[in-house]
Amino acid sequence: MPKNKGKGGKNRKRGKNEADDEKRELVFKEDGQEYAQVLRMLGNGRCEATCIDNTKRLCHIRGKMHKKVWIAAGDIILVGLRDYQDDKADVILKYMPDEARLLKAYGELPDNIRLNEGIAGGLDEEDDGAGDDYLEFEDEDIDKI
Repeated sequence: MPKNKGKGGKNRKRGKNEADDEKRELVFKEDGQEYAQVLRMLGNGRCEATCIDNTKRLCHIRGKMHKKVWIAAGDIILVGLRDYQDDKADVILKYMPDEARLLKAYGELPDNIRLNEGIAGGLDEEDDGAGDDYLEFEDEDIDKI
């Protein structure tokens, strides 16, 4: 039987905490890049996202981020556009929620982008039926029941 000469297995690798996200510099988009909001995860390192230019694109999560940065529906990401395929893009960076709020405050993201919602394009905030959640009873109605 050969001796184990390594320094541990997958649990040691799992315990590594990449502490690069505590206070990193805010990255703005450059030429050939676009901001997007994830609509849904498709599996196999891919997701469907709506870019700021109102184009729905199939995005591929790059290998450096693949199992280290978890992307969920509603997240704001930075994608690199492809010259030869307009309907596909590559995920370059995932913005943390406070970074996404800063981008919106700086005017990089339009006002119709809704943050912290989970799934993009859910219920509108101007819901007319907001008061329909409860019913009011008079005292005499309660006595009849």
